Amino acid sequence: MLTEQEKNEITAELAHCATKASASIEALNIVQRNRGWVSDEAVYDVAQMLNMTPDELDAVATFYSFIFRRPVGKHVILVCDSISCWVMGYNPLLDILKQRMGIVFGETTQDKRFTLLPISCLGACDRAPAMMVDEDLYGPVTPEMVEGILGKYR
Repeated sequence: MLTEQEKNEITAELAHCATKASASIEALNIVQRNRGWVSDEAVYDVAQMLNMTPDELDAVATFYSFIFRRPVGKHVILVCDSISCWVMGYNPLLDILKQRMGIVFGETTQDKRFTLLPISCLGACDRAPAMMVDEDLYGPVTPEMVEGILGKYR
């Protein structure tokens, strides 16, 4: 069930949209900001507010890499696996991240601090290899920089 705050925020967003469905991404972001991820139940409730089917809204949610449909850690690390990042040092970067955290893509550290996910492009080819932690973009990232970057996120 959506909270009153979530409903109010979504309603406020609807005032800026030509159609209810055009608020779908922002509505999902509102739920995620409040909960950390978007559950099936939240998709159902938001879909009702937007006059969409849950399947239609889920198609939107699963298309966008920044909408999380499963619980994630306090901080989400997105590692760009585009060809530019791959050529410029993706594998050593990924190796040190996996080693440092003891997880692989799709997993969350035992302390629930970090979730590690791939992303097809961060739009930072000029800073390859690139990664993002929450909303902070880093690049070019060397394996030696990883400890300092992760240390910023408690």
